[in-house]
Amino acid sequence: MRIGILSDTHDCLEMVDEAVKHLNGERVDLVLHAGDYVSPFVIPRLANLQSPMIGVLGNNDGDHRLLSAGFAEHDRLTLRGSFAAVTAAGMTIGLLHGDDRELLQALIGRKAFDVVVHGHTHQAQVRTLGGTLVVNPGEACGYLTGRPTVAVLDTETRNVELLSL
Repeated sequence: MRIGILSDTHDCLEMVDEAVKHLNGERVDLVLHAGDYVSPFVIPRLANLQSPMIGVLGNNDGDHRLLSAGFAEHDRLTLRGSFAAVTAAGMTIGLLHGDDRELLQALIGRKAFDVVVHGHTHQAQVRTLGGTLVVNPGEACGYLTGRPTVAVLDTETRNVELLSL
């Protein structure tokens, strides 16, 4: 199974469209979004994904009720609050934004998940800590680093590819 991963879209519609285009081109089976959509007007753009998407909220997300309502309008999009435990292809994945550093470190350190996906720092990074694969896809918006990225995880090989948009 191939899982697309993105975070920190921050209302940048042009980059949301690029991320969707790249992930559709990669033929991912599922997409995980680690938060910071910011406003509900990005949701219709994310609805152009050809695969289901599970997302969580980030620290810059505004009206949580409006975001939840916007997600509910699209069959393939699910918003799970501030954390989601996802099982895909026999792999357990913890999905959170990552602004609560203590919580992020606890999830990684306790080895409760095969993979922990987070965003928040806007820095793309893939590493293994104590047997847990930790993936930050970087920022889809490109605002802070000037390098918009998404990631694709292959659940069979546990290989993560970072893709520039």
